[in-house]
This record gives sequence, C-alpha cells and structure tokens, in this order.
Amino acid sequence: MEKIIYAIVGGGWRSEFYLKAAKALPERFEVCGMVIRDEVKGKVFENKLGVKTFRSVEELLEFTAPSFVVVSVGLDAAPIVTRQLVEKNIPVLTETPPAPDVEGLIEINKLTGYGTKIQVAEQYNLQPLHAARLSIAKSGKLGNVNQVNISVCHGYHAMSLIRRFMGIKYENAVISAHTFKSHLMKGPDRKGDPTIEETMISDQVIAMIDFGDKLGIYDFDGEQYFSWIRGLRLTVRGDKGEIIDNKVRYLKDFQTPIEIDLKRMNAGENGNLEGYYLKGIIAEGEWIYRNPLISGRLSDEEIAVASCLLRMDAYVKGGAEFYSLAEASQDRYLSLMIERAVKNNEIVRTITQPWAK
Repeated sequence: MEKIIYAIVGGGWRSEFYLKAAKALPERFEVCGMVIRDEVKGKVFENKLGVKTFRSVEELLEFTAPSFVVVSVGLDAAPIVTRQLVEKNIPVLTETPPAPDVEGLIEINKLTGYGTKIQVAEQYNLQPLHAARLSIAKSGKLGNVNQVNISVCHGYHAMSLIRRFMGIKYENAVISAHTFKSHLMKGPDRKGDPTIEETMISDQVIAMIDFGDKLGIYDFDGEQYFSWIRGLRLTVRGDKGEIIDNKVRYLKDFQTPIEIDLKRMNAGENGNLEGYYLKGIIAEGEWIYRNPLISGRLSDEEIAVASCLLRMDAYVKGGAEFYSLAEASQDRYLSLMIERAVKNNEIVRTITQPWAK
C-alpha cells in the first residue's frame, strides 16, 4: 500500500488532527512538512512531534514534494493560502469553511477555473455513526427522506448532514430561526476538564430550513461538543421509516414493521487480542460501515479526518470529488443565512448562488 505524503499549512488545534493520522498509522500517512510562520512555535512542533517546519509556503515547496497540502489556518487567511497553492498547481485540501462570507465564497469558487484539484475537509459525514446512518438513509429502507432534526454539530457541518440525508443539492429554502439563552453548569473545553464550579450562559440556536417538500430542523448549542450533560441528538424521517439516534424503524412491507439497532463492533474488548480499534458498525447482521483505518487507535473524529485524507489521495490520483468548493460554499451559505435570520429576527429566503450553476 502506497504511503500518502502530504503537508500542512497551519499549526493550530485542527492541524493536530492531521498529525494524529500519521502518528497512529505511519505506514499509511506521512507529514513531510508544516508551514508555521512563528519560528519559536515551529521549533516546538519539531521537538514535540518530529515534523520538519517551514516559515512560508515557498520554503515548504522548495524542500518537500507533497501529493497535496492541507490548509488549516484562520478563516480569513484560508482563501489567501488556498489561492497561493492553486496558483502553483498544488492540490489543496482546505479546512471548513472555505471562506468567511458570501463574497469570499463567490471569489474562492473562481479558483476552480485554474484546473487545480481542490476539495474541502468536511468530516462529519465520514464519522462512523453518521456514515452508517447515511448508508441506511440511502438504502431505501426509510423511503423518501423528507425531514432531518439535527442537534449534533454547528452551522455548516449540520447543513452538510441535512443536505446529504435528504438528497438536497442547491435547492433554495425559507429559513426562520431564533436563539434561547439559559444557564448551564460549565463543563470541559479544549483545554481540559473544569477546575472550578462555574455556571455559564448557554446560547442555543433553533432554526427551520424549509425546502418546500423537505424540512431541516437545526437545534444546537456550542457547549454540546464538550458538555457532559448536553447530549447529541439526531432524527431522520422518511415516509417508510425513521432513525432516532442509534435506533432504526422501517416497514418491510405495509404490514411488517422492523426495528433494529446500530451496533458498534470494537476489537480489544472482553479479552479480544486484536488490538483496540473500531472495526465497524453492524445492523441486521450486516456491516453498514467498515472502518477504513483498521488497527489505528483513533477516535471517531480522527477516523473522519483521516478518511478525508484517504479520499483526497484518491481524488488527486484521478478519483471522484468527495466534497467540492461548491458543496462547501452552499453549506456555509445556508449557515450564514441562519445567522442572518437570528440577528435580524427575519424570515430569510435563499437565492441561487454562482457556485450552484
């Protein structure tokens, strides 16, 4: 199996997920270099992780030859770095979202005219449980999927799942939204577990994205990513069945209801000596999701990010797109329209954008 060799621009929190893939599976992934403009920070990365760092994209490309480059920098800088690489004909896997606003999205989509391969690292549909649910939704068991009620991730991530579950492309929608503020006991964050008892204000956004014959219901509070007491919830409904979290109900025929569970299969439990990793997810005695990174001790999020790397490698070698600038722009656009509906307390009607044409 040929090793996937890639570089990373950026040294922030998200960049570390792309490093974890190489650390967990060095026989499959290799980071040939990173661009970290701050020299002191770069040396810390080199000493801690053993990865060569550079101060500029030009220096990186002078001394390395990656198959593609992951752009994992701040929201305002990402389009600039992406353009810089595209103009050098270097394939780009850029983090989400690809641009901060509608004008930026329109502008960055013009880069597709260069002919350089560009994709966006939207990982949520590649997380094992979501991938399994999507497999069920696409199997026809639920019939025509016409409603998704999602409370598992924020903004554009949620929009990407809503669209995929319902088979929505670039159709327009009517959006209404509002916020609800409440007190919540503060839990962990990126820095770790809480050290003192503290109450915070939870800012929940609830939105309805009405596509006419299909409805997306978005309900999320950013604290859900880390909170111990605010769980993640998902309902997918079709005319012949539904998914509620890990439970699937559908009609085999109009007289025969079926109820099944999505069951995770892990190696390394109860005396199993295969190692500790996710093998996949089973339903009705069949694999509906198989981990493409078996033997790597990775979390679901890390599996999803590494799966983006696998797909980008295949795309660079002539395979199909997996999440284009146009798709990423549409999801960002929908999330921005939710923000507008909340801010202005108005009903927003989306309009077809240039990337959809």
